[in-house]
Amino acid sequence: MRMRKKKNGARRLDAVRHLLCERPDTPIMDSRTHFGNDKPLSLEIGCGKGGFACGMARQHPEYNFYALERVHDVMVLAAERAERESAERREDNLRFLLAGASDLSSYFADGSLSRIYLNFSDPWPKKGHAKRRLTHRDFLRTYLRLLKMGGELRFKTDNVGLFDFTLEELSALGLTPYFVTRDLHAAPECEGNVMTEYEKNFSEKGFPICSLWLKKTFELPAPSGDDTAPSAEPAPEK
Repeated sequence: MRMRKKKNGARRLDAVRHLLCERPDTPIMDSRTHFGNDKPLSLEIGCGKGGFACGMARQHPEYNFYALERVHDVMVLAAERAERESAERREDNLRFLLAGASDLSSYFADGSLSRIYLNFSDPWPKKGHAKRRLTHRDFLRTYLRLLKMGGELRFKTDNVGLFDFTLEELSALGLTPYFVTRDLHAAPECEGNVMTEYEKNFSEKGFPICSLWLKKTFELPAPSGDDTAPSAEPAPEK
């Protein structure tokens, strides 16, 4: 179900415009672009209402965070939350991008990110929609290019089918996560975990959360044929 259009959405977004970043003329190389320092950069792809991004920025002042969301009215809610909670953050370390995952290479330079978070992405369960999944190998290649050596991709989902698909896509690229669990909240690694709105909802209903962490340890070779960024990313139906 699509979110209803927010009343006065444009005006509300203008009120928090200082937290938004326009598409840069050249891809972002480091934290100096928007934060004026050299702290490592983290990115959440699909931030929803902003609970995870706000929580991570508050909990980890040693990082600067970008939260990406492609739906305008959802971004309004996320940015408004960040503004309300700004006093709780020790650092001014959170910005928002109104864009989709297929736009990432226009925003970030290769090797610019230390962490990328994918939380509860749309599973696109139909077989013919595989390329729309944000853990399809084409998207994974993009994430790996944008991560610096030693950087990490962290993924959470309640959807077992999407989780299995992700493991298969990683394997096809010769990649092995260093942490894999099908019950994150029961794992010791869950300490310090910041939950998304979806995660809280699913957990309260008894659904286990699957998660994997992947570290970039080598550069992926370019695939044969066209290596353009993926483009099949329509607006989510959540």
